[in-house]
Amino acid sequence: DATGLETAPGAVLGATRLAIRGLSDGRQPIVHRESGVIVVCNGEIDNAPELRAWLESRGHMVEQATDVAVLPGLYLELGEQFAERIVGAFAIALWDPKERRLLLARDRAGEKPLFYYAAGDAIRFATEAAALAADPSAILTPDREALANYLRFGSFAAPTTPFREIRKVAPAEVIVFEERGERRRRYWRWEIASASKETGSLERFDEIFREAVRRQSEVDVPFGVFLSGGIDSSLVAAVAKSLRPDKPLRAYTLRFGEPSYDEGSFAEHAARALGLESVSVWVEAEAFPSEIAGLIRNVGEPLADPAWIPTALLARRAAEDVKLALVGEGADELFGGYPTHVGVEFAEAYARWPRAVRALARGLVARWPASDKKVTVSFLLKRFVAAAEMEGLARHRLWVSNIAPNLLARLGVQERGDDPSPRDGAVLDLVQRWDLENTLAEGLLTKADRASMQSALELRAPFLDTAVMEFAATLPARERVRGATSKVFLKRFALRYLPRENVQRRKRGLSVPLSRWLRGPLHDWAFSRLEDARLRTAGVDPAAALALLEEHKTRRADHARAIWSVAVLSEWLRWADARTRRG
Repeated sequence: DATGLETAPGAVLGATRLAIRGLSDGRQPIVHRESGVIVVCNGEIDNAPELRAWLESRGHMVEQATDVAVLPGLYLELGEQFAERIVGAFAIALWDPKERRLLLARDRAGEKPLFYYAAGDAIRFATEAAALAADPSAILTPDREALANYLRFGSFAAPTTPFREIRKVAPAEVIVFEERGERRRRYWRWEIASASKETGSLERFDEIFREAVRRQSEVDVPFGVFLSGGIDSSLVAAVAKSLRPDKPLRAYTLRFGEPSYDEGSFAEHAARALGLESVSVWVEAEAFPSEIAGLIRNVGEPLADPAWIPTALLARRAAEDVKLALVGEGADELFGGYPTHVGVEFAEAYARWPRAVRALARGLVARWPASDKKVTVSFLLKRFVAAAEMEGLARHRLWVSNIAPNLLARLGVQERGDDPSPRDGAVLDLVQRWDLENTLAEGLLTKADRASMQSALELRAPFLDTAVMEFAATLPARERVRGATSKVFLKRFALRYLPRENVQRRKRGLSVPLSRWLRGPLHDWAFSRLEDARLRTAGVDPAAALALLEEHKTRRADHARAIWSVAVLSEWLRWADARTRRG
């Protein structure tokens, strides 16, 4: 909607704006007249009205109407602690000319990305790695260790990126650059392991969650919802509709031709029950090769989640109508919604079985044939027995691995040894925090942001509101997982807004029929990427990768996620090769 540039002694800050709030007066960069402080921000400051009133009570008049206009005054009042007062999704860069100080700050959950590249006496920053890679003076080299971690978990853990020279600001982190050096500080963490536990109050959570949805939907542009028909997105949609009953609300849903992957009928049922207009976007395998190349070119990093492409297609369609969409991300991590969370208790019981019985179980599960259907019993059991006898968090990390260590070894990838697992809490607490800080922040939110922003669509997740996250941390384990039931408290709460059949429906999640597609319409594309000699840059043996593809094609094993991850890495290496050679 607008582009701005501000030059000052020692600094140049720029911003390209997607206008969500303060449409008439939202120019960036924002310059504080008296101090000369300059701020740019990607994202939304949800508590801007409260911050504006507080600043004005202290003599700081906020001139612009946009929400991010509160940031200079907030910094002048609170200094480096200013980010702790902000509620929202944000990536912020602030230049203080008096102190010759640059601050980079990122929101608590990691909804908005922020990268930087320090070389010589210059620091460059951007919300995408591709922007920094576009600098013709940048000398960039692939980071083999970070790429190995990508293959294992599907994304990059801050501060790493695929390039050794480009670093990433972590969620809930402020980095300060001054003439005397660099300082990093984490200003918040989800303290589920140490939080006092109490039975959740439905009334209290209703207040908290409705306020989160209200703030995130209080915008000056049309908004919609991404709706799968599952409990999380349906709950967001139901609360949004109850808060704004007279406002037209469209629900955008992905559709697949394969019945076990298609949730369209559930989403349409939920949309009808809530009085929403439903818009469907069909996903076909043929779109994947060109779409993944375009996504990598735009953002400058690989991401192994195959749902990246469907999410981008959904965002592209939604952007024809709206500038913002509410989503259900975060509920599984906060309230105990994954099969691996249920598996914590079952693994403890399994470990007490006699060794001979466990060996028999492993043998039976190993012989269970693979299936192309979505999240099958065979897939879950194979993952379960592979790690069930390991220590709690290490077991979980193996369960959620994108490529298991034994397959990485076959590919020739040398993985750095895992750091010792923290033991300062109950296993379920530690597992959920790991998912929030890694699977969500570095993977799912990365996917959501990169998929949507290329179409100028803002995605907001009410479950990631600070008060919602802190409420979830206080729930006892039995309120999150009980036996084979996940999200116990959230399901009880959802009955206030949703029909029982929607609440009790088995979790499916967004995934793609990769197994079948890699044997069919995507096979030749995958073959061309796996045979690329550039994979050796990341330590991957192309011959070993092709062997996995052959085993997959002949149904000797299901290697779909491993094949996809390596193929996406190969696509990124093609793009990165020109940048590294230029240097």
